[in-house]
Amino acid sequence: MLSPLFGQLSPLRVPTKVAPAGDSDALAYIAAVEAADGQALEEGVATAFTDFIVGCKSDGIWSAIKASCILAGARTLSGALVPLVGSAPTNFNFVSGDYDRETGLKGNASTKYLRHSAGTIASNQMAYGVWVNSDRITSQSYVGPASLHQIAGNTSGARVRPGVSTFTQMGTSNTVPGIIGVNLQTTTLNWICLGQSGSAAKTSTGSITTPFFVYGVNVNSSPVSLCASRLGFYFIGGNLDLALLDTRVSTLMTNLAAAI
Repeated sequence: MLSPLFGQLSPLRVPTKVAPAGDSDALAYIAAVEAADGQALEEGVATAFTDFIVGCKSDGIWSAIKASCILAGARTLSGALVPLVGSAPTNFNFVSGDYDRETGLKGNASTKYLRHSAGTIASNQMAYGVWVNSDRITSQSYVGPASLHQIAGNTSGARVRPGVSTFTQMGTSNTVPGIIGVNLQTTTLNWICLGQSGSAAKTSTGSITTPFFVYGVNVNSSPVSLCASRLGFYFIGGNLDLALLDTRVSTLMTNLAAAI
């Protein structure tokens, strides 16, 4: 027989779930991705995102990133297009079948690209680039706001137009994955390309106000030289250390692959 005391016990109460304390930017980004996905992320994916953001802050490069997306890790394409920083990109023709959670979003060299506005960026304090996971290109463009400001593929390494009509060669490595990016200063172009890095002279030019196109280049508001690469990340911003960003993104991609 049950004792009178047992019969007086209150029903068990489930404690309310409280979000753990953490970096506010990381918590906001994860919440936005989960809202776009319609479900929660795995703990390992959320941790990878958090470690990346906190790591960029520790390296002193976070504030220089003005527009960016992590094109991997989210459960859906909608989640992958949630901006890490800045406003959301405009999606032109990418569909769910183009997206892979581990390796990113694949172009088709024909109709698919992203348009991302970063506001006004002075060309003597501008950095931009992409993380190429596969399908390295040899002629088309990866990213750029104008014909004279773009990163394009090459038969070896990559090349960039830093505000002038001639291309500057960036390395000879063809080994993916890795970052292909540039950091433009008043008279110096610093570049990183699939594990190699270097610098070249640069002529100072005016500010950039036109949107960047990713998977191609913006020429008079039209997409030109679209590429079929699979990209896992892109960034647009001001002066930052490309080597530190390369290390952070490499770790992020490794951690995402392990968590998914």
